[in-house]
Amino acid sequence: MNDYTVGVEQEFLLVDPESRRPVALAPRVREISRAPGDLDVQGELTPFQIEIATGITHSFEELDEQVRSARKVLVTAADEAGCRLVATGMPTIGKAGPPPGTDDPRYHQIEYSHRRLVIGQGACGLHVHVGVESKAEALAASNKLRVWLPTLLALSANSPIYEGEETGYASWRSMVWSRWPVSGPPPLWEGPEHYDRTVDSIISTQALLDRAMVYWDVRPSANHPTVEVRVADIPQLATEVVVLAELIRALVVTEPSEQRVDDSVLRAAYWRASRDGVDGLAADPHTGKLSPAFDRAAQLVEHVAVALRDRGTLSTVERQLDWLRHNGSGAARQRRCPDPVSLVDMLIARTREET
Repeated sequence: MNDYTVGVEQEFLLVDPESRRPVALAPRVREISRAPGDLDVQGELTPFQIEIATGITHSFEELDEQVRSARKVLVTAADEAGCRLVATGMPTIGKAGPPPGTDDPRYHQIEYSHRRLVIGQGACGLHVHVGVESKAEALAASNKLRVWLPTLLALSANSPIYEGEETGYASWRSMVWSRWPVSGPPPLWEGPEHYDRTVDSIISTQALLDRAMVYWDVRPSANHPTVEVRVADIPQLATEVVVLAELIRALVVTEPSEQRVDDSVLRAAYWRASRDGVDGLAADPHTGKLSPAFDRAAQLVEHVAVALRDRGTLSTVERQLDWLRHNGSGAARQRRCPDPVSLVDMLIARTREET
């Protein structure tokens, strides 16, 4: 019987402690990092970024411990390498480029084929894996998650400042990421054959190098028996990571409400979530009707309340939502900083706060 295990991958930016700009020290940080147990430090598209994955976790408490431990591993390694770890969706001062990026043949091929899309990428997200027993189950989970993806994006929004300037968007990362050929909300799948046929057709256009470049915000993992949810900015705090992961797991477990929505309305709801985050208005993907984004988040918690209660995490999730109401989203907290240098210093402090 599936107990819906959870694992997460956290992507971070590396910055110079003096200039606060991105610094290409990921190979060094990865080399000297000492990751215990199942934690796995990985490279990313640029050498300004670093990623760490948890192992497979079977409880909320285990995930919480591993997420905090993962951050501590990278904070320590970054300090030893002479840089600092930052949890933000996009570089706040300076670009994370230009190419060449990470010295990896596949990444070089992406740079050649996708060209200016790669320049200054530096996007850092949170990827949540929930254990499933088959591709069919992963695609069914994708269909369940689809209408709630804008809400998850809004809750995670943590990238309003890019290159020292206000973008006007709570999640500029999601706008940058939407330029890739296959990104954003996935189609409503009829089953594995539909998925395989669609992906094979896209690969035939050479818009993708391979299945690992399927960047929809929900997808069957190419390497693990999981459904992978990629919609979120990397949050500032470890607590935000584990609560988002818990909400995603609960959505996979919960029987779906009406799944069919117009793709154009869903994309419009995405745009609204990217712009406003959770501190503004949200669009209902079914109707397009606007309401306070926190009300939509409360509807999400109500929808998955049984799954959360069964895991003993409902009160934890509700407390975190109340905390966000009073303290603001990651984007709101970034915007309260008086200047870019203070912003980076705040992000450095928040990233190591719960390790």
